[in-house]
Amino acid sequence: MIIASTAIFPTSEGVSVSRYVKEVIKVIENSGLKTSTGGMSTTIEAPDLVTLFKVIEKAEKKLVNMGAKRIHIDLQVDHRLDKEASIESKLRAIDKT
Repeated sequence: MIIASTAIFPTSEGVSVSRYVKEVIKVIENSGLKTSTGGMSTTIEAPDLVTLFKVIEKAEKKLVNMGAKRIHIDLQVDHRLDKEASIESKLRAIDKT
């Protein structure tokens, strides 16, 4: 399982970009993957990189279709191969469940 954290937002659309961020979150949450959104990023569980990148690409295209001229994408990926990992297992490991 791949656990990824992402923040995707336009840097060309002024000081407040919440209306863009809301649409990106909708795309991610409607992907069918398990997600958890926090104040600064959204965590995604994906079975593989191809699936993850398809969701990131859809979110980026949403911003393009909304007219964004410059888009920033932060993406952190943890691909653990020695055992199953999940959002919950990561939270349990730091006593945050």
